[in-house]
Amino acid sequence: MAYVLGAFVVSLIVTLLLVRYRRLHVAFSGDTDFEGVQKFHTKAVPRVGGIALLIGMGVTTLIAAFRDPEVVTAVGLLVLASLPVFLGGLADDITKKVRARVRLSLALISGALAYYWLGAEVTHLDIIGIDWLLQFGVVSFLVTIFAIAGSANAINIIDGYNGLASVVSAMILSGIAYVSFYLGDRLLVVTSVGMLGAISGFLIWNYPRGLIFLGDCGAYFIGFMIGTLCVLMLARHPHVSPWFPLLLCIYPVFETLFSIYRKKLVRGKSPGAPDGVHLHMLVYKRMVRWAVGTDEARLINQRNAMTSPYLWILSSMGTIPAVLFWQYDYVLMAFVFLFSVSYVILYRRLVLFKMPRWMVLEKKRRR
Repeated sequence: MAYVLGAFVVSLIVTLLLVRYRRLHVAFSGDTDFEGVQKFHTKAVPRVGGIALLIGMGVTTLIAAFRDPEVVTAVGLLVLASLPVFLGGLADDITKKVRARVRLSLALISGALAYYWLGAEVTHLDIIGIDWLLQFGVVSFLVTIFAIAGSANAINIIDGYNGLASVVSAMILSGIAYVSFYLGDRLLVVTSVGMLGAISGFLIWNYPRGLIFLGDCGAYFIGFMIGTLCVLMLARHPHVSPWFPLLLCIYPVFETLFSIYRKKLVRGKSPGAPDGVHLHMLVYKRMVRWAVGTDEARLINQRNAMTSPYLWILSSMGTIPAVLFWQYDYVLMAFVFLFSVSYVILYRRLVLFKMPRWMVLEKKRRR
């Protein structure tokens, strides 16, 4: 409880200060691009909410120094390992000029630090042939750092609407905390609940009004922590099914893989190029866009907030069964397949304007 409360209060206050004194930093921290294909806000909003999350986890480390001396070193090293990817994201939030390739490289460096400092190593995936390859150190190393970097990038990809990435990440971290508590793993419990507290403190100012954004620093930081915790769980508890973290994170993971397929193979574009047809954007355009009327700024912000709950429900199709069946490979595989099929069907129906009428929010007309 102390970890959640401490991280929550500190994150809440730091985020409040960032919002309250936005005039002092919004000139360089604000998101002022209102015309981009992935922009759905109407005024300059600070995109440095990740600072509050990092400070919140710093407080979690301090609390651990008094309550859990046996894990404080590992928690501190995990926060330190996140700094390359966090600072890369923060640099992009401020300058808007850090290329995606550079940010990916920094995420790989953070993954490598977690590998060497904490023993975060993918040693099995319960896939014939792949597990044999993972016996070789170099293969395990490469799979690990790309898995962690991929997780960081996946959370950044779904960070498109108020509360979307934050709540999805909170759901994932809750699943990690639950299973970690069952396993008696204090390191994973402390880190996951500390992250939950920090995200909750930020979320109060982010949803629904969007007074501040996570930014790349926040999204990459959360994604790195989730990816590393998932790898650590498999490394420290071999009897946990590797399909558990995959299903737990299936929405951001599948969104990333589907985006790569759609951009690279279907459209012949770079996977890092922004576009306006991610699933969450189609939900906004096809299902919520006409819900509250015109393009007045207040109504655009309202529609923004109304989009996220659709994706929270979709994400729960992975997180809930993952927590219920975290030890059962074949059940988890079945739910991964079910989610994948459901995602593709939903995406196709959105593209073709074939969503059921009851799912489309529309403004009621006066007679």
